[in-house]
Amino acid sequence: MAELVGNILVGQSGGPTAVINASVAGVIAEALNHECIEEIYGSLNGVLGILHEDLIDLAAESQQAIRGLRHTPGAALGTCRYKLKKQADFDRVIEVFKAHNIRYFLYIGGNDSQDTADKISKLAAAQGHELRVIGIPKTIDNDLPNTDHCPGYGSVIKYVATTVRELSADNASMGQGDLVQIVEVMGRSAGWIAAGASLAKRRDHPHDPPHIVLLPEIAFNPEKFAADVKRVLTREKFCSVVVGEGLVDADGNYVTADATTDAFGHARLGGVGEYLREILETHAPGVKTRVASLGIAQRAAVHCSSKTDNDEAYLAGQAAVKAAVNGETDKMVTLLRGEAEHYTCETGLSPLGEIANTVKKLPREWINEDGISMNFQFLRYAQPLIQGEVAVPYDTGLPAFVTLQKDRVDKQLGAYEA
Repeated sequence: MAELVGNILVGQSGGPTAVINASVAGVIAEALNHECIEEIYGSLNGVLGILHEDLIDLAAESQQAIRGLRHTPGAALGTCRYKLKKQADFDRVIEVFKAHNIRYFLYIGGNDSQDTADKISKLAAAQGHELRVIGIPKTIDNDLPNTDHCPGYGSVIKYVATTVRELSADNASMGQGDLVQIVEVMGRSAGWIAAGASLAKRRDHPHDPPHIVLLPEIAFNPEKFAADVKRVLTREKFCSVVVGEGLVDADGNYVTADATTDAFGHARLGGVGEYLREILETHAPGVKTRVASLGIAQRAAVHCSSKTDNDEAYLAGQAAVKAAVNGETDKMVTLLRGEAEHYTCETGLSPLGEIANTVKKLPREWINEDGISMNFQFLRYAQPLIQGEVAVPYDTGLPAFVTLQKDRVDKQLGAYEA
């Protein structure tokens, strides 16, 4: 295949993770190795940055800043949840790409982001603009198909499991068979994050917290929940409950959801922990209930992130550049687990069309028959993903993060109203 000479553009989309910036660092490091890539640009705030022609020169950033991305939370380039919804939006994207000779486009994101990348790739081809598009997986929800796991997931479950252990030490000192600790975690349509809390259990200690894990894959029954809590409290000083925000009832409806939706039409979730508290007030009077909603803290906790996760996010960024330079397009980088007993991981590629708008559920066979605990198959899957610690530098006792200088690329086009 003939060499494609031009500029590369990378963007970030959707909710950040503790390692999303490690993928950007991987992209920059690898792009510098290829002469066919003339300039390395970043789009500020995902596709919004493309529409408004807000591009920055990533090659102008210091090596210290690039290295610092690997221990900096949030999306260093800025992110968005904007959906390209009208033809003018898509035409504008291609117009910006042509104006800045963008020949390689890498988009870091989840299901909706990969759908956006797929549509941009197809439109570029239809308009005769030679462009190679590669998606880089990112989601703490771990629900992208065709990849063993997603960058961001290992770090979030390391933090959640750590938090459960810490809270449990506190609860054990306070409870007298009358205390329930509810921890609400993210997970819109799949229970991967809530399941990850099970890693807090010590090996061969089945009664360790969390005692109850509530997953979107298992229809919620209020009476069974109350009975399960009471059963735990007959033998333990406290009952630890972890619940995913996407908990559904027997009809498949969210037990708690806002009437409004986000830009992609998804229900706004939250408050399931308080919902469970209200159930216990009715069905288990006299029980003291505490609710901890981890919110965005769970996806920003670099201080408790996984080195394995960080390394794989960086690897995914590098692999995306290599794939594009080698002629691949319309693909997303995937993580492939080795077959050996000792955990290994390498990258692969999957068509964007197979990724977009598809959700990978937690396998039912990894959930015990009781519907509230995980079996050895899940633990064997998840345990390797939380290994190692990221070396976060500290300044005056607090984590030291980096901020990109963001040298703007000169605009070539007129303003655009998104």
